[in-house]
Amino acid sequence: MNDETAKTPLDHVNDTVTQLKEMRHYAKNNVELLTTQWLKFDGDLKKLGESATIEDLMTRQGEFYDSLEAAITELEALAVSLQPPPTEE
Repeated sequence: MNDETAKTPLDHVNDTVTQLKEMRHYAKNNVELLTTQWLKFDGDLKKLGESATIEDLMTRQGEFYDSLEAAITELEALAVSLQPPPTEE
């Protein structure tokens, strides 16, 4: 990559935000799927003594989703601060 096509810090931040938003999408789908499965099998899992395992996974997945949201918000604010000033004509 030469100097003319080198990415700026803003480019790197925007690329990272894009990747995190994709991860957020999949994390949300995973939480929804896990919740659906949990609701289907809640009674059976409790009988087998495995409900705590699924509850822990749901909690961790939810925490991950919340962390993604916070990281996206933080990086979007950084991207705004990295925007070049408007050019005066």
